[in-house]
Amino acid sequence: MSSALASAGVLTGFEAIAEASAAPFQFENKLSLKILGTNWGFEGTTDAFCAAVKKEGYDGIEIWWPDTRDKQNELFTALKKHGLEVGFLCGSGETDYAVHLDAFKKSITAATTEYVQKPLYVNCHSGRDHFTYDQNKAFIDHTSEATEKTGIPIYHETHRGRMLFAAHITRNFIEKNPQLRLTLDISHWCNVHESLLTDQQETVKLALSRVGHIHSRIGHEEGPQVNDPRAPEWDATVKAHLAWWDAVVEQKVKSGETLTVLTEFGPPHYLPTVPFTNQPLADQWAINVHMMQMLRKRYLK
Repeated sequence: MSSALASAGVLTGFEAIAEASAAPFQFENKLSLKILGTNWGFEGTTDAFCAAVKKEGYDGIEIWWPDTRDKQNELFTALKKHGLEVGFLCGSGETDYAVHLDAFKKSITAATTEYVQKPLYVNCHSGRDHFTYDQNKAFIDHTSEATEKTGIPIYHETHRGRMLFAAHITRNFIEKNPQLRLTLDISHWCNVHESLLTDQQETVKLALSRVGHIHSRIGHEEGPQVNDPRAPEWDATVKAHLAWWDAVVEQKVKSGETLTVLTEFGPPHYLPTVPFTNQPLADQWAINVHMMQMLRKRYLK
């Protein structure tokens, strides 16, 4: 940083993030934290992806449950080879409700019973935003039964297009379903509500109390992903997300539960690009590694 900027009290993006990374509270006992990498946007084999994740210092990966035996063998071989843990993604995309739910159930059953390596959790892209409440509730009921049978935590993601696409909609599900546990990807809500949710603080607080897993992407009022969280213009937005994550961390420290976090900044077109070239404005992989390192620095002593 130049001396002129320093004397003016202006922080660069990296310094702003570093300043924000100071632990907000002292821990009575150490947080159990596992940070996972995403293969979203990675071009290469499963083995190459696992090797790259291991080299960066991640604890494991989050990946869609493989739909063939060959892909499953490839995944579990790579996990064992590189000493990584795993969380599975499950979901369905069919338009017809009955077909959609059936495919979802089959995916959950497979991910919680047919694995070679037991997952840390299963994260769900659950239902659709246009399904009725009762239709979407069936996804919660099924995963609650699966968790009871297998002991594997199953979380439902706060994701656009899915049943928990908005804060106020999620509140209704939380209040009526005490067994519901969330994957917090609050970047989506910032986009959906075109705000940093300051007008829904009680609803957000309630949601934070149900979080088991975090997707640490940073969204803003006009999109689900800032171009680069290290840029100083996003300082206030970054700090808002850190405050939400801090609340979850504090709960996990008190309960003694392990917190899992996926660094999930995505590739184009989640990542903005230069017009006419499709050239990304930032390095997706480097951003995710930065997020992993920042969170470790912030929450682990």
